[in-house]
Amino acid sequence: MEISSEAKAAVRPALWGAVAGAIALAIVGFSWGGWVTGGAAETLARNSAATAVVAALTPICVEKFQQAADASENLVAMKKTTYAWDQSKFVEKGGWATMPGSTEPNSAVAKACAESLGSKKAVELRG
Repeated sequence: MEISSEAKAAVRPALWGAVAGAIALAIVGFSWGGWVTGGAAETLARNSAATAVVAALTPICVEKFQQAADASENLVAMKKTTYAWDQSKFVEKGGWATMPGSTEPNSAVAKACAESLGSKKAVELRG
């Protein structure tokens, strides 16, 4: 079965139109349509999970800090530090960012915990 040159001439513009349409669709989809590659989706999912873990563990850290016998003194000492990095290290060294089942403090939880403790106007300390 031979395809005539007239049929080839009629199909060629349609094929080029389909190719151009596919390229345009990909450009629009990835630029404005919210499409992402598999690797980007995996990175977004990993970041989202890490953020959720920190959000879930921060109240535990704050509670552990507040339950300490010397919580008032610790809060004063933490707030005396100049930099946020030093405050999170203070929380890490105090052991409040070390979660049950873990042997090492979680630095992201320590940072969020220090921010939470530092931003409270009136921290209710028990002890």
